Amino acid sequence: MINLVRVKKEEEETLHHLMQFYIYEFAALKPEIKLEQDGTYKRFDLTSYWVEPNRHPFFIKLDDELIGFALVATGNEENPNSIEEFQVIRKYNGFGYGRQAALKLFSMFPGRWRITQIEANDPAKAFWRKVIGQYTNGSYSETTDANRRTIQEFKNVHV
Repeated sequence: MINLVRVKKEEEETLHHLMQFYIYEFAALKPEIKLEQDGTYKRFDLTSYWVEPNRHPFFIKLDDELIGFALVATGNEENPNSIEEFQVIRKYNGFGYGRQAALKLFSMFPGRWRITQIEANDPAKAFWRKVIGQYTNGSYSETTDANRRTIQEFKNVHV
């Protein structure tokens, strides 16, 4: 069973470790991402997730096993909810765990949603189109912004 577990401040280091796999995958899509001198990728600044009430970090777990993470920003009428970063580690791709986690996130936070992917990330675009398409029965919009990012927008239909 897929569980979303809110990351506590004292678990931040574990989240940083997990995010190294995410950045490693992204480095294949964005050549400007380079290893630091210590052999790790530059860490994300997660400060806002511990101080802003609209920021929500989650571990994605399969039963009790850590298999991914999601960083969510909740919005309002002007600014939709968004999944800022999301990953299920490669070992667990293709089993539907990412879909289950995404659907749980959509249900947790009612309202409008905006999901964005960079141009080069074809697997992410395919994943989000499929998941959002199933979730909304195809009732979502997709656009490309000035930075050539693909954006899906929809309203939570299960509220």
